[in-house]
Amino acid sequence: MAQVKDQLKMSLFGIIRQLVAEEKYVVGQHASERLEERGIMEWQVVAGLGDGERIVERPDALPNPAVEVREALPDGTEFEAVWSHLRQSHVAKLVTIHFFDEE
Repeated sequence: MAQVKDQLKMSLFGIIRQLVAEEKYVVGQHASERLEERGIMEWQVVAGLGDGERIVERPDALPNPAVEVREALPDGTEFEAVWSHLRQSHVAKLVTIHFFDEE
């Protein structure tokens, strides 16, 4: 019960970071395809989240609240990752990733 109360105080970004740190996350099919297309490994996105910078939180996004995060690859190349919170199953989901020059 205390954990649930703590999470209510936490930002969406904080919740997603915590879930990913606890390895409670999934990678969506779309994200999996984008990772392959862009030559990024899943572990790089997961590892980058810890030092990532929140761009925007979208708590009212449908079907799940989402956060856009600026992350960096080991070589310094920056990219945006979109993570969502699947509330019913209480896991984070990597929705998509893209390089900033692709916008």
